[in-house]
Amino acid sequence: MAEKIKIVIADDHLLIAESWAAIINMEDNFQVIKVYDNTKILIEEIGIIKPDIVVLDINIGPISGIDATKEIVNIDPTIKIIGVSMHNQPSYAKRMMQNGALGYVTKNSSKDEMYLAITEVINGKKYICQEIQQNITKQLIVNNDDHKNFEKLTQREIEIIKLVKDGLTNKEIAATLFISQRTVETHRARILKKLGLKNSISLIKLINDSFWEL
Repeated sequence: MAEKIKIVIADDHLLIAESWAAIINMEDNFQVIKVYDNTKILIEEIGIIKPDIVVLDINIGPISGIDATKEIVNIDPTIKIIGVSMHNQPSYAKRMMQNGALGYVTKNSSKDEMYLAITEVINGKKYICQEIQQNITKQLIVNNDDHKNFEKLTQREIEIIKLVKDGLTNKEIAATLFISQRTVETHRARILKKLGLKNSISLIKLINDSFWEL
């Protein structure tokens, strides 16, 4: 039997932390080993309990989740962090991930999305919840006057853009999304057409010039 993924939950509202723990423990492969409502104690004990993942609220005290992320990563870079917040502005996710978090979900996220975030992050991949991705797209629409057609993109096309940004090939994207390579090629062609771009080089330049730097 595979060893369970050891998870710590940290939220300034203990009831919320315990609720998250109950939800996460419903998944056979996950085990919440401790909950915290204080980041100072979490940081003091992190090297002893050695979790695989910390699900960390950004508004927790006395050290904010954003600052605590950097401290935890400095103590043990192998520990993966998922930021959790009531805030759905992309800027919060960006700050968490700049400090070393690999994932970010909001408190509007479903349990299935939390399960997905844990699974992606434990495999060393970045995960940003759908709500934040949608808000990033809205910002792209607002901030790129020449590219209003961002609003025409489907959720699948947005996912593919993110994977292109991360440097994945069509074959790797297909494997990640469990679709065929031909389907990926079709999606990429549609993305170029919707955005009025000539080729993938133009797409990558647009991505790098935009908020997709998350």
